[in-house]
Amino acid sequence: MRTEHTDRIELQDVMLKYAAGIDEQHDELLRSCFAEDLVAPGFRQQAIKGVDAWMSFLHEELEPFRSTQHMLGPLLATIDGDSAQTRTDLQAMHVVKEPKGQILLVWGTYNTKMVRRGGRWLIQHHELAIKKSIRQ
Repeated sequence: MRTEHTDRIELQDVMLKYAAGIDEQHDELLRSCFAEDLVAPGFRQQAIKGVDAWMSFLHEELEPFRSTQHMLGPLLATIDGDSAQTRTDLQAMHVVKEPKGQILLVWGTYNTKMVRRGGRWLIQHHELAIKKSIRQ
């Protein structure tokens, strides 16, 4: 039986799978987090539309990094039936390939709309509000 509690756990699991998919460079896990009709504004001049375009964007964006670690705070969710608006704070470390030893640190918030389809929560609208970034 679905309850608000189980929905909240499932919503948080989607975001944790998203972070793990990026950090482990696991395309299948990463792709499983998104609806086909994904819209991701704010990452480029034009919103990225569709999961295929999003996956291509991620491959390009992450290519300069040897490894990443995305640490997520607790998820804040407003659930309305099969739709949910979530807010997740993050701290992300990106180890740059060249120059060797350089690190990019990012602090921000993911503002995400998720929809339940086929009994699964999926990210349909995904935005990152960067609060601060530092290259060391």
